Amino acid sequence: MAYYAAPLSKLIDQFERLPGIGRKTAQRLAFFILNGTDEQAESFASVLVEAKKSMHYCKICQNLTDGEVCSICESATRDKSVICVVEDPRDVIAFERTRDYSGLYHVLHGVISPMDGIGPDQLKIKELLARVNSGKVEEIIMATNPDVEGEATAMYVSRLLKPLGIKVTRIAYGLPAGGELEYADEVTLLKALEGRSEI
Repeated sequence: MAYYAAPLSKLIDQFERLPGIGRKTAQRLAFFILNGTDEQAESFASVLVEAKKSMHYCKICQNLTDGEVCSICESATRDKSVICVVEDPRDVIAFERTRDYSGLYHVLHGVISPMDGIGPDQLKIKELLARVNSGKVEEIIMATNPDVEGEATAMYVSRLLKPLGIKVTRIAYGLPAGGELEYADEVTLLKALEGRSEI
């Protein structure tokens, strides 16, 4: 027996396909849309379609943008000699929130993951190498996540860049601010020790 009419059931199913959305949240979102006005639903749908149609990759850094080049790559105040390599456009936002990094970015759009069938050719590595070969880049900061795939990707990219005479660094990681030692795992503690600096 179907609990919902077909159109509502389809709407719930579409919301449930979103990351981090379970069945109950999908139901709440569907009912929220249906309880709103026709204008609100049409506005939501048109914004969704417009974003999907207008957003694409920046031709330089591969970040999402609605122009040919993103605002970060266009900026005259950014340090063009440093590129921070990240996995995902959301990582760019995370670094920008620090308000302390003034270099450029390069978004790989994933990590090397043989288990998921993702190899180097599926990532934006060739585009990074083309940027480095332009001759203006002095340092690449590998800022992939500190998991197995992120580490493998960082090592793979660094091996490609080393022969080009480019300084390749890896972000430090370890204990979070406000964290307690007793709750940290062994790998995190080891990395915190290895990344220690003089005070």
